[in-house]
Amino acid sequence: MSDTEEATVNCVQNSLGNLSLSKETSWVKLNVGGTHFLTTRITLARDPNSFLYRLCREDSDLISEKDETGAYLIDRDPTYFSPILNYLRHGKLVINKDLAEEGVLEEAEFYNIAELVRLVKDKICSRDSLSVKESNKKHVYRVIQCHEDELTQMVSTMSDGWKFEQLINIGSQYNYGNEDHAEFLCVVSREYGTTNNHNSKEQEPTDRAKVLQQKGSRM
Repeated sequence: MSDTEEATVNCVQNSLGNLSLSKETSWVKLNVGGTHFLTTRITLARDPNSFLYRLCREDSDLISEKDETGAYLIDRDPTYFSPILNYLRHGKLVINKDLAEEGVLEEAEFYNIAELVRLVKDKICSRDSLSVKESNKKHVYRVIQCHEDELTQMVSTMSDGWKFEQLINIGSQYNYGNEDHAEFLCVVSREYGTTNNHNSKEQEPTDRAKVLQQKGSRM
C-alpha cells in the first residue's frame, strides 16, 4: 500500500471514529410529564440496565412516542426526574429539601436504576433513624439565681451536659455602702434521652449537677 493510499485509509477511519463519537454524544430531548429535559446519550447510558439506556439506544426495543419537537414522551412526574437525571450525570444523590425521598425512590425504581434505589433507601433509613432519636430526647431547663460575684463559679460548674441558655439581669436587692450587688437569673438546659428515664443510675445527678440544683432551690 502506497503512502497516499495509507493516508486515505487513515483519514476514512478517523472520520468514521468521529462520526461514531458524535453519535454517542448527541443530545437527546425528553418530555417528562410536559417538562422538557435536554441531556446526552452518554449520560442516559450510564446504567445499562435502566429504562433510559434502552430508550436512547438506536436499536431500542422500546416503542416510545415523540412530541412535535422530537422529544421522547415519558408519562412521569417531572418534579422528581431532576434527581434521577443528575445522578446519571455525576453519580451523586442530590435531593432538594422540598422533595420527598419516597417520591425519588418511586422514580428510581420505575427507571430501574438499582444503585440509585439503594442510595435513596439508605437515605430514608438514616432520616427515619435520626427522627426516632430526636423524638426520644427531651430538654430539662433550670433557672438559677446568683449574685454577680457568683457568675464565674456558676459557669465553672456548668458541665455534665448542662448548657447555658440565657442570662437575665434582675437588678439589685441589697446595697452595701456605695456598692451594688447585681443579681441575675441564669437559664440552663440539659438534654435527656427517654431511655434514661428508666435508668435510675443515669438519672442520678452528678456532683456538679447537684450544685446547680442547690443554687436553683434559692428561687
